[in-house]
Amino acid sequence: MRYWLMKSEPEAYGIDDLARDGVTAWWGVRNYQARNFMRDQMSVGDRGFFYHSNC
Repeated sequence: MRYWLMKSEPEAYGIDDLARDGVTAWWGVRNYQARNFMRDQMSVGDRGFFYHSNC
């Protein structure tokens, strides 16, 4: 199991949205390295710490 740090802008997708949805796809990742980690290395069962920037 791996642990990941996930950041989102609150107006794009907030913690309340995640609580409501439970599981979601993450579209629009602009950083290529982050996108590659998510695509190639994240697995079901990994854990993530979700935080908002610009709060």
